[in-house]
Amino acid sequence: MDNSIYVSLSLATAMRREMDVTANNIANANTAGFKGERVVFDSFLHDAQGPGAEGGTSFVVDRGSYLDERQGAVTQTGNTLDVALQGPGWFSYQTPEGRLAYGRDGRFGLDSQGNLITLSGARVLDIGGGPIALPPDLGSNVTITKDGSITAEGRGVIAQLGVFTLPDLQSYERIGNGLFVPPESRPGQARPVPDPDTEVVQGAIEASNVQPVVEMTRMMSIQRAYERAAKLMSGADDLRRDTLRRLGQTG
Repeated sequence: MDNSIYVSLSLATAMRREMDVTANNIANANTAGFKGERVVFDSFLHDAQGPGAEGGTSFVVDRGSYLDERQGAVTQTGNTLDVALQGPGWFSYQTPEGRLAYGRDGRFGLDSQGNLITLSGARVLDIGGGPIALPPDLGSNVTITKDGSITAEGRGVIAQLGVFTLPDLQSYERIGNGLFVPPESRPGQARPVPDPDTEVVQGAIEASNVQPVVEMTRMMSIQRAYERAAKLMSGADDLRRDTLRRLGQTG
């Protein structure tokens, strides 16, 4: 296989990867608190070797992806247990599997035991890392202040929503439903800390920061690039096949 096919294959593989990420962004364009993902590509220059070799060959390399941390639009819903974040902070959850996770989807509700949960069933954690439960007779008749304090008339502060800064956010792993889990513990890894600069807005949700029109335009560009790579591979293959046929006829 010559370098032209390797180069085309590296481009096609990169475009396949970016297409998957873009499709996931579009699928979550209406998911509250969702943050878009971007792929980072680089070029790898392979130096030519041997007699008469000149220059080199540049291949496309997938360097990974990163999270788009831009703020999504905040929309008022009027629902008491809907909360949005304005700022870089993240809510803390305990998934049904018992894992510690972080996200920004504030569409909360109560289960039959009065536990504050997300739509996916994850329990919402307080500033100290413990699950939040509201008294059964309280229902959703609560007030949530800008610092995340949950209060009720005649009861004072019941709990405080945990809102944290994630120093190593780009290393966190997506697990679906807009949730992220921290990487495996390693020396020097910064731990999440309470974020005093992020405001909690009651009766609102944060929309996804994905712009569907922009993502659709990007998807069309990716598809065209993938088709070009496929044509280059097909053309190189046809040229090699024709060369072998001519050599066979000459022999």
